[in-house]
Amino acid sequence: MSLPRLFSAIALVPVIAGAQVVLPLKHKPVPTKPAITAADLMTRLYIYADDSMQGRQTGTPGHVKATAYIAAQVKALGLKPAGDNGGYFQNVPVVQRSFDPTSTISVDSATLFGIKDFVPGGGRGGASRSIDGVQVIYGGVAGDTLNPLTADQVRGKLVLFSAALPQAGDGRGGRASGGGRGGRGNANPAMAGAAGTATIASDSLFLVAARNSAPRAGTGLVFQSGDPAGTPSGAGALVISMRAAEVLLGMPVAQAQKGTMGRTVRGSVKFIESPVPARNVVAILEGSDRKLRSEYVALGAHNDHIGMRASNPVDHDSLHIYNELRFGISGMVARGQQATPEQLDAVRNIHLNLDSIRKVRPVRLDSISNGADDDGSGTVTVLELAEKFASLPKAKRPKRSIVFVWHVGEENGLWGSQWFTDHPTVPRESIVAQLNLDMVGRGEKSDLPVGGPDYLQLVGSRRLSTELGDLFETVNTAQKMPFRLDYQFDANGHPENIYCRSDHYEYARYGIPIVFATTGLHGDYHQVTDEPQYISYGHMARIGTLMYDMAVRVANLDHRPMIDKPLPDPKGRCQQ
Repeated sequence: MSLPRLFSAIALVPVIAGAQVVLPLKHKPVPTKPAITAADLMTRLYIYADDSMQGRQTGTPGHVKATAYIAAQVKALGLKPAGDNGGYFQNVPVVQRSFDPTSTISVDSATLFGIKDFVPGGGRGGASRSIDGVQVIYGGVAGDTLNPLTADQVRGKLVLFSAALPQAGDGRGGRASGGGRGGRGNANPAMAGAAGTATIASDSLFLVAARNSAPRAGTGLVFQSGDPAGTPSGAGALVISMRAAEVLLGMPVAQAQKGTMGRTVRGSVKFIESPVPARNVVAILEGSDRKLRSEYVALGAHNDHIGMRASNPVDHDSLHIYNELRFGISGMVARGQQATPEQLDAVRNIHLNLDSIRKVRPVRLDSISNGADDDGSGTVTVLELAEKFASLPKAKRPKRSIVFVWHVGEENGLWGSQWFTDHPTVPRESIVAQLNLDMVGRGEKSDLPVGGPDYLQLVGSRRLSTELGDLFETVNTAQKMPFRLDYQFDANGHPENIYCRSDHYEYARYGIPIVFATTGLHGDYHQVTDEPQYISYGHMARIGTLMYDMAVRVANLDHRPMIDKPLPDPKGRCQQ
């Protein structure tokens, strides 16, 4: 799920005594069956979220291997290929951008060199851009909201910021604004008109940034081809040395005040681009009704994750238990809010003990973000649904066709679902609804304070079609063990903006009603500890059954789900 991570990975502390090891680290695959079962899901997920997939990051060999697995599965099921050129893959144009160390910028007679004096912000990513003729202005300390520079002051300028000091008790990491359409935009809107920003790093931090930005074969961040900015706001971001800052300002940084004008820059920051693999997997089960089979119910999940840690490996068991405890104590603290003093004290006072885990196994260093829940769980659940649908005799299949799409690049900003809905391999107007599964493998009380065996979060089910949302509740009520549906994250104005942050929104922006099902966040979210051994397979199987029943009901309706809510602007910014 493309959401802000709540806790940073820490390197590390020991584990609490008595922690249970419920499932093995490895699992021997067993043949799957047409029924949706916990055993099938376990077999599939231990394969899909294995270390050999290397975290499935878009553009990497791990992504290629993971999508090849999905395609092989649907081919074996006999589903119709619906990608490019008669195959199962729909290629999404993505490039890898690496910083060109020959880049130079100059001020008067002084020349600043790439790697030595400046590097792109965010590592090796970004896009080539000219800052020739741009004037420098000092913006003060990054994040300082007292008398910030105005949009008029920064327009067309290179804004230099001193790095902010870490705030005590702030354990948040990851994206400041999350992925997806709701997260596109600078945290400070005034910066949108700037020619660029540059953060002044201490000597030690700049050395780290320079080392990470040095060109190496096969490295660099991935971006959608044709995206000239490489950053959400369109303003290029740099990290610069203290020496470079003083050259750009024409004075010691300590003497600069917010709004101090610096010198005029000449030159450009350049990047090297090369295409990398990024692909959706698309397959169709043809419907049984001659007329309605030309319409589709879309079932989807995202096939990618965040790859491998760039820094040193961490003690897996220690990190998992610490995150579980910390999340359980502080709960789901919303974006923009602080944990209470009591919650922070409880986290600080966690006392841990390694003994119980060390009786089972030695220290296990880990550097691969396997993404078992995010979104291995959704991926294999959709595969399980595909197997059940494919097992039906043709006469007993749903009236409408089912199009299965495993989207790439959700973690990068919904790239695959955006590409599929902009360039659909079935007529876009023929898709009557989309059902999205993203992180459906946890949700127990041990995962989040409001969780339990009957817990399921629902987002977006009535945002375009009241009928679709009502139908979902009807189908849920008919289950042997109905789910307790949590709509709190679907509230208008919710700070997490989740409606805009997973693949379903790319369908909704075109007026296709959606249902997004998830069991929500947990302490292992976007950590190397999101592994198959912590998944609740029975819980996930029941979610799969519910989504299968829902897909059948929608596919057999004698009409399309009625849209009775305002339609969004397909090219507009999503705000829940």
